Amino acid sequence: MIYNFGLDSPAFTEFVKILSDRQCDYEVIRRDKIVVRLFGQVDDSLRQHLDRISERPGKLVIKHEGEAPRSEEMNLSGKKMIIAGPCAIESEEQIDEIARFLSHLGIRYLRGGAFKPRTNCESFQGLGRTGLRLMADTAARHGMKVVTEMMDRSQLDDVAEHADIIQVGSRNMFNYSLLTALGAVDKPVLLKRGMAATIDEWVHAADYIRRGGNENIILCERGIRTFEPRTRFTLDILAIPLAKRLTGLPVIADVSHAAGDRSLVPPLIRAALAGGADGIMVEVHPDPDQALSDGRQSLTLEGFETLYHELADARLLERSAGMP
Repeated sequence: MIYNFGLDSPAFTEFVKILSDRQCDYEVIRRDKIVVRLFGQVDDSLRQHLDRISERPGKLVIKHEGEAPRSEEMNLSGKKMIIAGPCAIESEEQIDEIARFLSHLGIRYLRGGAFKPRTNCESFQGLGRTGLRLMADTAARHGMKVVTEMMDRSQLDDVAEHADIIQVGSRNMFNYSLLTALGAVDKPVLLKRGMAATIDEWVHAADYIRRGGNENIILCERGIRTFEPRTRFTLDILAIPLAKRLTGLPVIADVSHAAGDRSLVPPLIRAALAGGADGIMVEVHPDPDQALSDGRQSLTLEGFETLYHELADARLLERSAGMP
């Protein structure tokens, strides 16, 4: 069970005293709010008592079909959300070139990994805190917002300081300790579906963040692992309208990780947008063949610009103000 309180809440002191008196096992997470996570069995009488004391009872919130998306990021303009950038931040020159190019197109959200969860431990693991600072400085210089991944609770302070949207990757969708901590943060969370997760498991992962008090969540379908060997993953188009209906949250598609091949990215974008996605996440790189991470699935800058205009001409995306 998860409960949340304001930082100055008088109810919190009484709440934890009851837990201590009853010898309950619990953890407290303090950030922009206070989140309390209870472990073990909680009998009905204690639960009712805790619900009366708490400001926000720790009960599962079920959204109704047709409810408007709750993410503040998605409600600013009503336009499709476009998140673009490299898989990994490699250098100041690389991220600046990409941000300058994307901002010229009117793209607002710059993605890039500072901490990289790689299958092979010998692979490039990212620039870490240095990468976070480079990306934040670059985004500010070009009027963009930072979207980057947080892999572990120990990175919360660093990532929250520099990111505008905190991404939870596929490998961490089942990291409930991490999700609980993000409930205490007043920043949007982009929650990717696990590569072997069902839709219900994905929805319940979002509930861990919501019960902590953070309703500003964007779901991201990024492809699931199936029996098909010719594609890296299978982008589950049906999951997009289903997840929107079940949660009332916006859903975007990470087409690059699903494709694993840049030639398959354009048709996947068209399919996702036609299927009702509220936006897309796509990887771009000045020289994909020399990229330190996932170059094979990254579009060139010129290729992305051509595709962007084609999608706008087909009315699948809206051109930014001032663009021809």
